[in-house]
Amino acid sequence: MNNDDEDNYTQRNLLILLGVLVGLVTTAIVVWAAWLGLNGDAASAPAAASASEVASETQAPSDVAPEASAPVAASAVAAPLELKDDESKVVVDNGVVKFYFAVGKADLATGADEALKDVIAGVKDGKKAMISGYHDSTGTLAVNEEVAKKRAFAVKDALVRLGVTEEQIELVKPQVSEGTGASAEARRVEVVLK
Repeated sequence: MNNDDEDNYTQRNLLILLGVLVGLVTTAIVVWAAWLGLNGDAASAPAAASASEVASETQAPSDVAPEASAPVAASAVAAPLELKDDESKVVVDNGVVKFYFAVGKADLATGADEALKDVIAGVKDGKKAMISGYHDSTGTLAVNEEVAKKRAFAVKDALVRLGVTEEQIELVKPQVSEGTGASAEARRVEVVLK
């Protein structure tokens, strides 16, 4: 081999080696990022878990007062919603207040007033509270829509009780009123500021 052929051979091998190294490093970074996405950062996992929900209470019979719980700020990482059919919950997720309801019920979860405090502040600053009710796919459409409407009115009544005027509230029927995913996720009312 002459000197030029040897240089070309060496350069080609170095380029191949460099390409393989770049590929390995890229693959390692992607795998690491995917692992963190699935498992979360071990150091921040307890904080994310405790901050992910505002309140979770089992609905008590009407003659027993539900226990009060201190609401906690919502996390950017959304955990799958796990509710029993007789439970309700309120969550603040990226500025959206989500009320989840027990099957066939329109009772607000403990912590509702606290969860609505940012909505009330936004309304005082001139924004409007938009309320949308969703339902699951069990039962008839007419019954589900009526229950979703009752739930939306329960949230509206809570806002009025907390000092928001009816002119500052708008009930919006979502284009797709059935929720996606689990029935517990679908049985909800969302409140956003516009």
